[in-house]
Amino acid sequence: MNAVRQTTIGDVVTLQGVGVHSGKEARLSIAPATADTGIVFRRSDSSQSVRVGRRAVRGSDLATVLRDESGPAVSTVEHLLACFSGLGIDNAHVEIDGPEVPILDGSADMFVSAVDEAGIVETDAARRYLRVLKTIRIETEQGFGELSPYDAGFRLEVEIDFAHAAIGRQRYAATLSPGVFRKELAPARTFGFVSDVERLWQAGYALGASLDNTICLGEDGIVNDTGLRFSDEFVRHKALDAVGDLSLGGLPMLARYRSYKGGHKLNFAVVDALLSDRSAYEIVEARVPARRSVRSDAGIIAVAVPAFAPEF
Repeated sequence: MNAVRQTTIGDVVTLQGVGVHSGKEARLSIAPATADTGIVFRRSDSSQSVRVGRRAVRGSDLATVLRDESGPAVSTVEHLLACFSGLGIDNAHVEIDGPEVPILDGSADMFVSAVDEAGIVETDAARRYLRVLKTIRIETEQGFGELSPYDAGFRLEVEIDFAHAAIGRQRYAATLSPGVFRKELAPARTFGFVSDVERLWQAGYALGASLDNTICLGEDGIVNDTGLRFSDEFVRHKALDAVGDLSLGGLPMLARYRSYKGGHKLNFAVVDALLSDRSAYEIVEARVPARRSVRSDAGIIAVAVPAFAPEF
């Protein structure tokens, strides 16, 4: 994950599907963007536009919602953001004609396939990182989320504990790389409980959820005939969500993230707390060798560089 140059995708790709909460169809396209653009969402049906970053977050309860000055722009962005972060994509334009990113099969797998089809292209600009300098911890009644220094890349250590026989206590840990993300996290699907469905419907959520895009858990086990993709698919999906949620910091991180009984809200709370404490992080820039130089000359160095002021 310690790339030295910023990246984008090589071509435009398009996906279409239903939103898991809104139940509305949406068409989404991902297009290349120049260096320092970041990830920008644009609503083609309302002309709203928002750049991914801490100050763009409107909500983070059951899904991550981004907004611009006029209000909510697009929701359930976490799986797509996880794809960008997991594959190391710094810059992209995302255009969508509806209020919610399609859930597709409930994982990030189809986003990864689309990006792989387009290809990943390096720019000439140096990549910037958020280097965590001290531990930031947020505790809830049931669990915690914690960012701590880790200069070897971005490490995840995620643990869940559900009082359901099909889940129980599961833990996933890895130092992230594009290969690890593609193989171990991207295919992991979202999950939900039959007992929660009526309550969610009444609150206006899960209107597009189905056995095609959600692992559904009943009292006696998994309802889906297809079974699981991993024996610990549940914690892997929570780790996938964390990758997407932590990218709301606006830059890739050099950090270790640990969570116990976490979720979107807790993940973002940790990012928000980090960026609220200017002594807890620094922005560092990769040393970019000449194109003809040996690759091993590249590295991450702690050079003070201007922050993206609107986001920090």
